[in-house]
Amino acid sequence: MKIQVVVDLSEISSNVVNEAIKFAKAADAEVWLLHVAEPEPEFVGSKVDTEVMRDVHAEEFHKEHRQLQLYASQFEESGLKTTALLIQGETVKTILNQAKRHAADIIVMGSHKKGALTHLILGSTSKGVLHHSDIPVMIIPAAEN
Repeated sequence: MKIQVVVDLSEISSNVVNEAIKFAKAADAEVWLLHVAEPEPEFVGSKVDTEVMRDVHAEEFHKEHRQLQLYASQFEESGLKTTALLIQGETVKTILNQAKRHAADIIVMGSHKKGALTHLILGSTSKGVLHHSDIPVMIIPAAEN
C-alpha cells in the first residue's frame, strides 16, 4: 500500500503525522510525505525583486524543508519507508497530481477547525481534495484544545 501524507506544517501537522504513522504501520505501507509550499511570490523576476525579498523567501523555504525532514524521520524511526517531498504550487492541484504520480492508494491529511464563514470565503484544502480525488481521503481532525 502507498500512502500520501499531506502536512501544512501548522500546529495540526504533529497530530496528522502521529495518526498517519499508526495507519501506515498497520497497513505496512510506503509513505510519501508531502508539503506544498507557497508558489513563488508575484514579484520574483520583476523589477521589484530585491535580494532581501528573495533571501526571506529562501529562508522560509529552507525552514519548511527542515520541518518536513523532522516529520519524515518520525516515519522512518517507526520502520516505514518514507520519501519527503516539498513542492511549490497550487495546493489542491499539487496534492492530487502527486497522489496520482506516486500511485497512492489513499491520501491522509488534516483539517483545521474553522468557522463556516472562513470556509465560505476561503474554501478549504481538505474540501477541495475530497471533492476532486479519485482515491480515498482520510481526514485527521484538529485536536481539541
